[in-house]
Amino acid sequence: MTSAPPHPVRPRRRASYGVRSAPYAFLLPATLLFALFFALPIGYALWLSLHKVEVKGLGLGKDARREVWAGIGNYTDALTDSELLHGALRVLGYGAIVIPVMLGLALLFALLLDTERVRLTPFTRLAIFLPYAVPGVIAALLWGFLYLQDVSPFFFVLDKLGLPQPDLLDGGPLYLALSNIAVWGGTGFNMIVIYTSLRAIPAEVHEAAKLDGCSQLQIALRIKIPMVAPSLVLTFFFSIIATLQVFSEPTTLKPLTNSVSTTWSPLMKVYQDAFGKGDINSAAATAVIIAFATLVLSFGFLRAANSRTKKEAAR
Repeated sequence: MTSAPPHPVRPRRRASYGVRSAPYAFLLPATLLFALFFALPIGYALWLSLHKVEVKGLGLGKDARREVWAGIGNYTDALTDSELLHGALRVLGYGAIVIPVMLGLALLFALLLDTERVRLTPFTRLAIFLPYAVPGVIAALLWGFLYLQDVSPFFFVLDKLGLPQPDLLDGGPLYLALSNIAVWGGTGFNMIVIYTSLRAIPAEVHEAAKLDGCSQLQIALRIKIPMVAPSLVLTFFFSIIATLQVFSEPTTLKPLTNSVSTTWSPLMKVYQDAFGKGDINSAAATAVIIAFATLVLSFGFLRAANSRTKKEAAR
């Protein structure tokens, strides 16, 4: 009897093609979401910033209003606008208070929670992080009513004690009032980031330092803080972006005081130009300028931090 011929081996072209295309299939949903909700809005904002609305006569009729090419005219108008410059200066003063205080408290709380003698660490960690879970508008409303002299329980106590009652929503104290809201809400998040990095330090490093006779303060200054430097850089980077994009706190406090104008921060000016004046093209140009400034500052800071890290590693 003759044996049947073996079945021919079919080429696995379809299987290999499926393996090669699988990564692209997994990336497709994220790519579509990125294009629809990130790249497309940015492209549309750039397109709006390079155009302007031209009005003929009284602006009535079918062809009375049309969109024409403006070039960099909207950008030059935005850069020469004194309101945008004053808003940027106010934000810089606000950030000079918020960033050092918030990151300093976050680092302090993280170091305290990382010590062995602290009790109720999970509860304390949750209590410090909990304000971050409160939405920014709600936090601004809560603190705004605490700042009002007529309804605040703090001012009631000060009045009963015969102590002075400062107006926290006027003049220089306004910066402290706004900064307090940001510090109260953002310290917990940054603390968690730094604390997680501290917990990743090997226990052998702590034990070796203790055997060498180092105190808890020396361990914190010479070991813990240098080893969590990447986390500090990350939190500082996030804090810069959040500071340049401050909007909800001054906008929420605006009805409570006359010291906060409609253009107090650059983003508030964008909102006012787009929805208050109806000039969406100028608002788009200002938004592009703010995004570019944020990118430049963030990239410059990260590059400086990376160069310093490389120099220290070379030593």
